Amino acid sequence: MVAAATYNGTAGTADDGRSSGVQDLNMFYDTGHLAFLTVSSVLVLLMIPGVGFFYGGLARRKSALQLILLSMISVAVVGFQWFFWGYSLAFSRTGSSFLGDLTQFGLMNTLAQPNGSANLPDILFCLYQGMFASITPALLIGAVADRGRILPGMVFIFLFATVIYCPIAYWTWNPNGWLFKLGALDFAGGGPVHINSGMASLAYSIMLGKRTGYSSTQGLPYRPHSVTNVVLGTVFLWVGWFGFNGGSALAMNLRAVMACYVTNLAACCAAVTWMLLDYRLEKKWSTIGFCSGAVSGLVAITPAAGFVTPWGAVIVGIVGGACCNGATKLKYLIGVDDALDIFAVHGIGGAVGGILTGIFGASYIAGLDGTAYAPIGWIEHHWVQLGYQLSGICAAAAWSFTMSSIILFLMNLIPGLSLRVSVSGEEEGVDSEECGEYAYDYVEITRHVADSASSGAVSSNSSIHEKTPRVTG
Repeated sequence: MVAAATYNGTAGTADDGRSSGVQDLNMFYDTGHLAFLTVSSVLVLLMIPGVGFFYGGLARRKSALQLILLSMISVAVVGFQWFFWGYSLAFSRTGSSFLGDLTQFGLMNTLAQPNGSANLPDILFCLYQGMFASITPALLIGAVADRGRILPGMVFIFLFATVIYCPIAYWTWNPNGWLFKLGALDFAGGGPVHINSGMASLAYSIMLGKRTGYSSTQGLPYRPHSVTNVVLGTVFLWVGWFGFNGGSALAMNLRAVMACYVTNLAACCAAVTWMLLDYRLEKKWSTIGFCSGAVSGLVAITPAAGFVTPWGAVIVGIVGGACCNGATKLKYLIGVDDALDIFAVHGIGGAVGGILTGIFGASYIAGLDGTAYAPIGWIEHHWVQLGYQLSGICAAAAWSFTMSSIILFLMNLIPGLSLRVSVSGEEEGVDSEECGEYAYDYVEITRHVADSASSGAVSSNSSIHEKTPRVTG
């Protein structure tokens, strides 16, 4: 690796990188770092259709395509928002303790000046962080499953990215942000991405109301319609998370490698933990349980990945998987139809990971990037760190839930932006109602609500028309 020249352009305010008078701006950056973060950006992008397949597989056939589409809509809507003003609001070099300014509006003067790290030019840091901004609403929008409209979802994605994501990202990662100054640690997005999306999805689920036929004790007795798609989505997410967490080192160094390793280890431990917890109930080895556990482990390790040892990652994975598994029962206690358990996996998983970062964070792991760090977690007797972590968790959760609820309530009052499909549209299926297209080749049959051999025990008034794949042979 050849050492790059030290950047000698204007510092403190955004410029285009050419104030140095040097024509070849590449001289300031090592191509290894540039390549690593570019590939990491692509890996995070890969996660977003993974979210769509994961959610689509968990949902009913007649809702699957909408969930895949909305995940990709998130990329498009936030892609523009991030260019327009999102990047400036979250990562401008000047601003208050709560929000950035518009000095980089429309990516003006955003090119080669370092940002986020001395190893990255503004434009690459913008690309990488833009993928984080895109995946966050993709995670929460699964709350619309079976009953939400697309147009309000698109509007909410834009408003969410602006009013909710950008402030939390600024507090957490911008050196001017109040959580950053406080000392709260979040390596790759436990607060801005996971707690944020989990709380926003909870608010969306509440504002939408329960699906027709929802029971306060069992939910809807539908099984996931495509376990294969759930596995496919899990694979996309698992692979992409190497860029999500590893890339958050913002350079190709040993800290990035360690972040990748502990990410994989936590996912493995959580997957087995969740599967064993489900096995105790029905004595079946659940593929859905394995996949849900893997994702919960990936979520829990996200804030901790650049701070914990491999043995710490084992604890994060086991505790994260167990807590998220148990949290899936909370929706029955609070009476909310969280169709895809987004709050349980992302909201609770992100909080658990943030807390465990304050306990198992180690300065010698963070120092693998070549920088000296003060003691971090309880294992280094830095007791106050847990308080900082709780501050970050509570701030992200409160802002996300409160502002999401307000935005959704106001949207629902505006003609044309009502959140929920019509009764007939829900009966027919949101793919038919909203997309006019289907995830599969369909024929119409009558399927009973109780997806079991004992369906005759349920009133025939519960039967619905659902589209299922045509069988040929």
